[in-house]
Amino acid sequence: MNTLPSDKKTLVLSLLSEGNSIRSIERMSGVHRDTIMRLMVSAGERCHEFMDSRMMNLKVSKLQCDEIYCYVGKHQKELTQEEMDDQFIGEQYVFVPMDAETKLIPCFRLGKRTSQNARSIMVELSTRIVTRFQLSTDAFPGYYDAVDRVFGEDVDYGVLHKSYENEPQEVHRYSPGRIIHATKRSMIGEPDRKHISTSYVERQNLTMRMSMRRFTRLTNAYSKKWENLRAALRLHFWQYNFARVHESLRVTPAMEAGVTKHIWTWEELLCGNREEKEAA
Repeated sequence: MNTLPSDKKTLVLSLLSEGNSIRSIERMSGVHRDTIMRLMVSAGERCHEFMDSRMMNLKVSKLQCDEIYCYVGKHQKELTQEEMDDQFIGEQYVFVPMDAETKLIPCFRLGKRTSQNARSIMVELSTRIVTRFQLSTDAFPGYYDAVDRVFGEDVDYGVLHKSYENEPQEVHRYSPGRIIHATKRSMIGEPDRKHISTSYVERQNLTMRMSMRRFTRLTNAYSKKWENLRAALRLHFWQYNFARVHESLRVTPAMEAGVTKHIWTWEELLCGNREEKEAA
């Protein structure tokens, strides 16, 4: 990978961010799949460092948080008894917080759908956001304790609870049943009920499934290693925040949030040219 030309690296990362599979990129670029994987992990680390340094002192008024399901290695029901305690195999969830106004995603968390991970994402948000904001989540029980412990009364927190229509046993559907009722509940502070919503972050779930091949359902493109899934997520969220113009905003989410003034490219990320100019 160290001898891979810059234009090849840029091509591979662009193809990865557009939802192509590793083997299809290998065919299109002529770069071996092992090299592609190493580049993805290396660039993912660079994306993580970049976002970690930039996503600070954020001013947010309305934040939505949701989780998206995927799995590593095999489905949860296929795990052996010995594999049940392995945190890096089987079902995984990506906890995604999104600013409803700028569409910025300050951070994410990959892991099991547990109260511990819910608390972990809230702790990180508390270090990055400097304003009081309204938070909306789904009814996952782990959120309330996490928000209460981390923010206390310094947040306006509301929950959107959705009830789904039960499907007949003989009908098999991959998607959830039809929503028949949605209840909004104020949990902490004084959230504005009309803004208790997870619509924007749920739309981001679709963007993730379209932009990362390993999130495509009912295929063999699922992640085989947890570290590779994390690297793919790092690439996605960096590209989404800094390099992809949002259709409704007409700028990138990072530009809308005032985090940067430019649309970034993969080449600039790898070389750091524009970062030096902005710092100057």
